[in-house]
Amino acid sequence: MDDKNTAEHSMEAAKSLILQAALPHAAFDGWSETTLQAALTDSGVAPGLARALFPRGGIDLAVAYHQLGDRAMTETLAASDLTALRYTGRVALAIKLRLSGADKELVRRGTTLFSLPHHAPEAAKLIWGTADAVWRALGDTSNDLNWYSKRATLSAVYSATVLFWLGDQSDDNADTWAFLDRRLANVTAFEKTKTAIGNNPVAKALLAGPLKLLEKIRAPQPHDLPGHHNP
Repeated sequence: MDDKNTAEHSMEAAKSLILQAALPHAAFDGWSETTLQAALTDSGVAPGLARALFPRGGIDLAVAYHQLGDRAMTETLAASDLTALRYTGRVALAIKLRLSGADKELVRRGTTLFSLPHHAPEAAKLIWGTADAVWRALGDTSNDLNWYSKRATLSAVYSATVLFWLGDQSDDNADTWAFLDRRLANVTAFEKTKTAIGNNPVAKALLAGPLKLLEKIRAPQPHDLPGHHNP
């Protein structure tokens, strides 16, 4: 392992230490500067390094916790046998895994923080990231408008399910999973309607112009994203 990789590994290890130390504090003090300072004391990580890893304090802790959940879901899905499930069932399983692996109080604290107007863009980015992680884990290869529509639709379903889950007091979150199944059924019905309209000769003629433009839409490539550039 070269010096660069060693340094990155050390920083990731320190970030993980701080986040794990923050979890019990966040349940009481929220994702806040108070929680970060308590995590520093418990983890023993140098304050200067911690500030470099979490420059915005509590909000960066909340982001790290959310992303940790995405990674755990992806890893569990990769180790799961999905062959017996239809596609909707695979999506449902992914969301169930994502929520089952999360602490409800920590998510509630995060939801409160991300509901603040100045954190709304960050919240939208994280939800989109979760939807993207689900589709990537399920092997999505779309590269056109469907890339966006799949993630936008799943973002809406996931957001609604999280809010329902936070207030769910049923055994094993049974009501949440029923709610999720209904939302996914709605999406399936909508997709069938879209297909029927697309196969209608009159509708196809009327929409020929707009559809021609939409065909040009492509999923973003790595060099389209922040921090990347063409060589």
